Amino acid sequence: MSATFRLPAGGRIDRDTELRFTFDGRSMTGHPGDTLASALLANGEHRIGTSIKFGRPRGIVAAGSEDPTSLVQIERPFPEPMLTATTVELYDGLVAHGLPGQGRLATEPDPARYDAKHVHCDVLVVGTGPAGLVAALTAARSGARVVVVDEQSRAGGSLLGTREYLNERPWADWVDDTVAELRSTPGVLVLERTTAFGVYQDGFVLALQRRTDHLGFDAPADAARQRVWRIRAAQTVLATGAHERPVVFADNDRPGIMLAGSARTYLHRYGVLPGSRAVVLATNDSAYVAALDLANAGMDVAMVVDARPTAPRLLRARCYAREIEVRTGHVVTGTEGGDRVSGVRVAPVEGSDGTVETVACDTLLVSGGWNPVVHLFSQAGGTLRYDAGLGAYVPGEELPTVRVAGSATGALDLAACLRQGWEAGCGAALATGARPDEVVLPASDSRAEEQPGLVLLRVPGGEPEEDAPDTRFVDLQRDATVSDVLRATGAGLSSLEHVKRYTTIGTAHDQGKTSGMIAAGIVAEALGVELSDQRPTTFRPPYTPVSFAALAGRDRGVLHDPVRVTSVHPWHVARGALFEDVGQWKRPWYFPLPGEDMDIAVLRECRAAREGVALMDGSTLGKIDVQGRDAGRFLDMLYTNKMSGLRVGKIRYGLMCGVDGMVIDDGTVIRLAEDRFLVTTTTGNAAMVLDWMEEWLQTEWPDLDVYAASVTEHWATLPLVGPRSRDVLAALAPGLDVSNEAFEFMAWRDTVLDVGPGVTARVCRISFSGELAYEINVTAWHGPAVWEALMAAGERYGITPYGTETMHVLRAEKGYPIVGQDTDATVTPQDLGMSWAVSKKKADFLGRRSFARAENNRPDRKQLVGLLPLDRDVRLPEGAQVVDTDELPEPPVRMLGHVTSSYRSAALDRTFALAVVRSGRERVGERLYVPVGDGLVPITVTESVLYDKEGARREG
Repeated sequence: MSATFRLPAGGRIDRDTELRFTFDGRSMTGHPGDTLASALLANGEHRIGTSIKFGRPRGIVAAGSEDPTSLVQIERPFPEPMLTATTVELYDGLVAHGLPGQGRLATEPDPARYDAKHVHCDVLVVGTGPAGLVAALTAARSGARVVVVDEQSRAGGSLLGTREYLNERPWADWVDDTVAELRSTPGVLVLERTTAFGVYQDGFVLALQRRTDHLGFDAPADAARQRVWRIRAAQTVLATGAHERPVVFADNDRPGIMLAGSARTYLHRYGVLPGSRAVVLATNDSAYVAALDLANAGMDVAMVVDARPTAPRLLRARCYAREIEVRTGHVVTGTEGGDRVSGVRVAPVEGSDGTVETVACDTLLVSGGWNPVVHLFSQAGGTLRYDAGLGAYVPGEELPTVRVAGSATGALDLAACLRQGWEAGCGAALATGARPDEVVLPASDSRAEEQPGLVLLRVPGGEPEEDAPDTRFVDLQRDATVSDVLRATGAGLSSLEHVKRYTTIGTAHDQGKTSGMIAAGIVAEALGVELSDQRPTTFRPPYTPVSFAALAGRDRGVLHDPVRVTSVHPWHVARGALFEDVGQWKRPWYFPLPGEDMDIAVLRECRAAREGVALMDGSTLGKIDVQGRDAGRFLDMLYTNKMSGLRVGKIRYGLMCGVDGMVIDDGTVIRLAEDRFLVTTTTGNAAMVLDWMEEWLQTEWPDLDVYAASVTEHWATLPLVGPRSRDVLAALAPGLDVSNEAFEFMAWRDTVLDVGPGVTARVCRISFSGELAYEINVTAWHGPAVWEALMAAGERYGITPYGTETMHVLRAEKGYPIVGQDTDATVTPQDLGMSWAVSKKKADFLGRRSFARAENNRPDRKQLVGLLPLDRDVRLPEGAQVVDTDELPEPPVRMLGHVTSSYRSAALDRTFALAVVRSGRERVGERLYVPVGDGLVPITVTESVLYDKEGARREG
């Protein structure tokens, strides 16, 4: 259609500025203040796209986020799918097209920024309709800190679609004055274009603010497109309004069929008529008001079809004055047309005399009553009750920190909404200790309804003929019909939650805002039960769709999982190291020389560590400073072995178990003073162990005088490994006696390094390789200088940097397990052959009692062992299963265990592996097999320690 349906005057748009946009390849114009939907209607375009299942044409049904059909794909300035035309603010250069229920994700990175912000307040008010504004003003004048949020671009709520006068002035004047006072009041924050989409415990509310979407290409490059507000409120007032309810009848999905209240919004807010000639289906008085407003604006309103037996006297008289026929006791039973409705079939309500009449029109306006928006109230834990007069669920109880006001309570009279807003604002302010001043409520010229509405969820009868498709749509987005609901109840489903999942009603982008109540009514009717006995489906966050980009905020790209690097990282990069991710850390994997692959590079690094000297960056190891009078007692409970008896200057290896007795981490404990320890953890478990400590300190042992703090990033830890490591350290620390007699294994010493003024180090005699080794700990600031000094001091000995792959080979040769690789949630210290690390002197520790379980003492538990392939060059795949047969039978095949680590060893001159195998230690020397590809690899089971079993090499 080429005709314009924009009125020459009226609406809240900037008529002096023209915006150009493209929809479905056609150029159109609109104005600032328009939504895409209102601009399309102004250009005579009702059809948006097609339905997802049946491909039927679909148009604009509503004017807000409750619209179930107007899904569009934005192409410029950046592709965004699955947006509703009713919520997309128009901007110059917008390019969009309609969708069949699903869209296209962008293939290029989103250039926009998304962020989040925290705010605390005494009172949060959701909604800036009449009730919300009065509540906010009342709380603000009391001195309370107030946050006001509303999803619209301007305040007013339901008033945006009316001609209401307050205090004998246009409503907009009162709204503008109220908002101006709120913005100028200290401690008040007003957020427009902000949707509260989730209410959680302890007054926590999430809200999404659309900050630059409406600016399009003119949005500042440094501004966030959307922002998630994390609001913590002592009291919350929900003034969320109500959604108009459609009515179900045959072919109720054609473009041109619209909610009556929404048509009124397009008229008064945007200065747009929804069509040329309308029929109005009414079940309540509000539909008459819409018909009269449209007729007064110049639209031909052919008929008001009222399902009630009689019409309200005053409204009927006003219709007759406008030459609008009122047909009471009638309903719309169906529609005609293609891409747009061209006529409606009008018939008496079932049981009345009369015949079906077809009335020509291009617009059908429907009002089946109103559903209070109780989503956020329900999310807050509030129970709902069914209001038979409204035909909808309303708040059924009072909550201590959440209050509901306005039409969200079911009060559809403006005066009642204003009064409830004042009561809610007073109550919220008083609950926070504030003292509200008197607020004079504006006087309204609205008239109360003369006659109650009729609950009409669907037109009686109208069943499709046999083999004919049902066109009585309950959920227009999901193409779900009355027949689908009846099929669900016929299959024995009685719970609305089950029917929802069977039919998919209420699972689309609109979350059943217009379809949920109708589906509930049809289910109740089919089962012969009362809606008051039915529990409505659960209202879950988010209230409206929220993009993943907004939820991620700035945590995307390289910030999605923050990359952590050590202070020596630039040196590793400059030397061509390849890296692997360990937790969030980038750790050098290996340092290849030109022409080397990983196997050759790792063998070279291993030889250096075993025969000369090698240096590793171990700064990523978790480090937790534990202090306090009871620190020793606390660590005794966390570790399987005793830590309180450790002497100052000494180090002890420790295992940490969960309450089920399974190993969760290992590391060392260094005693720095009587009341201070430094605990090291595996790289990936550092945060988990600190959280584990805090959980016990805060919930079970709050009486202990213990404080724990992460110091991982404070220290650079540089393991110096190999027979010549003592020589290199002696050259760099001339004041430190590094002899075995003066500096024994599992001890630490503080020393001054010959690197620069004031560079001190804590040197620990620890070995994770089995070789003579020292862990040199310096502040992270000095890490690069000390690393380079060690490399220079060791140059004469052929010092070699090595990475995590070499570390794994060296420790596996010694049978040292890696927690999380050689263990899972089913491995105990005893399974690892580490009973020596479990104290028999302590009365208790975490996991101790689980060691006595029968399951933990089965003789066939999986135990850590070594595996040697008969073919010395075959490297077993990690994760491969271990079996005891040389010919695989038909499945199922009994598995004995699996390979946990597998490497090629320079010291052993062969491949080897570690594995957990049932009764493993009893199988030492036994021949087993590992399926690899289509064959079986024969292996010999060995002890887990394959190199230097006596441990002599760690002495140098």
